[in-house]
Amino acid sequence: MKNIFAATLLGASLIATGAAAQEQDSRLKTVLDRGSLLCSGHNGSFLGFAEVDDEGKWKGLDIELCQALAAGLFGTSEGHLEIVPISWAQRWPALQSGDIDVVIKVSGWTQSRDTELNLQFSRPYFIGAFQAMTKTELGAQSIADLDGGTICVAAGTSTERAAATYLQSKSIEAELLTFENGDELRNAYYDGRCDAYVEWAPSLAAARLDAPDGADAHVILSDVIDLEAEGIVVPEGDPKWLDVQNWMLNSLWFAEANGITAENVDDIRANPPSATIEKFLGVTPGYGARLGLPDDWAYNMIKEVGNFAEIYDRSLGDSSPYGLPRGINALYSDGGVFFPLIVD
Repeated sequence: MKNIFAATLLGASLIATGAAAQEQDSRLKTVLDRGSLLCSGHNGSFLGFAEVDDEGKWKGLDIELCQALAAGLFGTSEGHLEIVPISWAQRWPALQSGDIDVVIKVSGWTQSRDTELNLQFSRPYFIGAFQAMTKTELGAQSIADLDGGTICVAAGTSTERAAATYLQSKSIEAELLTFENGDELRNAYYDGRCDAYVEWAPSLAAARLDAPDGADAHVILSDVIDLEAEGIVVPEGDPKWLDVQNWMLNSLWFAEANGITAENVDDIRANPPSATIEKFLGVTPGYGARLGLPDDWAYNMIKEVGNFAEIYDRSLGDSSPYGLPRGINALYSDGGVFFPLIVD
């Protein structure tokens, strides 16, 4: 019995020591101690997700998720968020070196990234379909009609791999011309250096809208090259930091599902309709403390950026220049695939 008791104490001690070490090593502690979040931007314009407006300010869905995260961590993103411009290929080295704290850059969850690069992915927050856009004058009805041509694609991305795999599987002989910078990629297509441009459907729709010769001069082919689940990326072996990403996304969906917006969040917090909403908005304790955050962290996020629907609407939806329907990326209650986890 003494030996069993001693072994039990030893096991408990090891668990406690491991948990303490894990907390000490977490990127969450690094970020909180620094007082600012280093979040991924883009080295050009990734329309609708990470772009710079006429006043030199970042905007887009990914940028607003960075703002939400910073607001949750510090109460506001103002003075606590730095957007670091990086290329697609720089994402992983920048994360692993500590030049950025998190990759919120519509990054596809693939097996090689998951198993070989020491990365961990959050729940997906966007489902993207890869398609091709081409000049209307070419008369192409499908990607097969581009046989013998040249296709522009972003370098070092899952888009490039998906396009290469699709061409090979369909025995289509086409050259892939790659670019690191999103503006260079689009301009190469506009200038006729390639016959088609492969990217997400949302990005293609935005690029078609901005085409210098008009949207009607371009057509998005119906072939779906692949579907990709996009998640937030953190270093592997840091569950506390990953938890924060997952529950940040969950908070935005939960607020949407419960009709909590940036405009009404103060009224709802003053008179919560349920004990669950009371906890979610930090009126009663628990929702933040479990993550090592203030209990009002979700309230601070919603107050600054609103719920996920509000973010999508400003970035890609009806309040944006792109007017893209949310479709599969809506909540399950609206015909999409996303849903909030239970707040208890």
